[in-house]
Amino acid sequence: MIKAGILGATGYAGLELTRLLLRHPQAQVAAVGSVSFEGKKLYEVYPSLREICGLECKNADAVPAASDVVFAALPHGLSQETAAQCAAQGKKFIDLGADFRLDDPEVYEKWYGCEAVHPELHQRAVYGLPELFREAIRGTDIVGNPGCYPTSVALGLAPALRAGAVETEGLVVDAKSGTTGAGRGLAQNTHFPDCNEAFSAYKVAAHRHTPEIEQTLTRVAGKRATVTFVPHLLPVNRGILSTIYARLKPGFSLETVRGLYEDAYRGEPFVRVLPAGAAVNIRDVRCSNYCDIQLYEDPHTGLLIVTAVIDNMVKGAAGQAIQNMNLLFGLPETTGLDMIPPAF
Repeated sequence: MIKAGILGATGYAGLELTRLLLRHPQAQVAAVGSVSFEGKKLYEVYPSLREICGLECKNADAVPAASDVVFAALPHGLSQETAAQCAAQGKKFIDLGADFRLDDPEVYEKWYGCEAVHPELHQRAVYGLPELFREAIRGTDIVGNPGCYPTSVALGLAPALRAGAVETEGLVVDAKSGTTGAGRGLAQNTHFPDCNEAFSAYKVAAHRHTPEIEQTLTRVAGKRATVTFVPHLLPVNRGILSTIYARLKPGFSLETVRGLYEDAYRGEPFVRVLPAGAAVNIRDVRCSNYCDIQLYEDPHTGLLIVTAVIDNMVKGAAGQAIQNMNLLFGLPETTGLDMIPPAF
């Protein structure tokens, strides 16, 4: 059995990791860490785990020693020292924060306001989007788990970009996320009276996921990609819907592009390209590791329109992290991730 440790276990992503790993047939939750609730049983923080998980929240330094793999569900800037500790002890490390997502330390420092320390670890780290970088993930011991928005955008655009079917400049992403994407910390815009029966854009053209999106799309396309990214806050708990606009190149029709997507994702267990006429819906991927994709063409403007949905807590965070763990340990990617989305 793989012994898994979770840092930040009392945050939303950490809790989701715990919930999913508790049902994983080849892993056990060996240790959990929490700064805010150190010394408390996890079920005292989340009563849903009563008589299911009796682990006590430990200091972060105690978690790696008890684990084969450490998941860090921590705010940006707090994972790098733990990664160094894990590397020194020969442990595998999966970071659900932003510390190991960006290749350029200057870009990381600009957008996150933190210094990129341990450059040798950053060079070893692999961006953990399995559908695009599976083989590289298998060969590493440090994974930067992708952000939720970037996951939906990269999966939504990768086949078109790889085939050169769309222009790489002037991409537009209009994305909506449930409130869990903001984390468990208190904030005015996620306070119930402020977000209930409300819908608003935030951090327009200034969201920290922008450089991550551009980095991944550039890598896939083989040339520079630029994105205008506008996120919105939905008054729901979980789910992301990204609507992506890209200009089709001459010679590519909607039918041709649909074939590219079907070929690219044939055999991928967690990506579903919907048949023409079906609409994506965050409800249809809720509590699952699926990404559903639909394609449209606007003949008036010559734009390809891609809609992609994921559960931001699963494929956008904990589920994808476990998918990466499965790759690191040579397990089938679907192990422990066979959740069926509830229909209502």
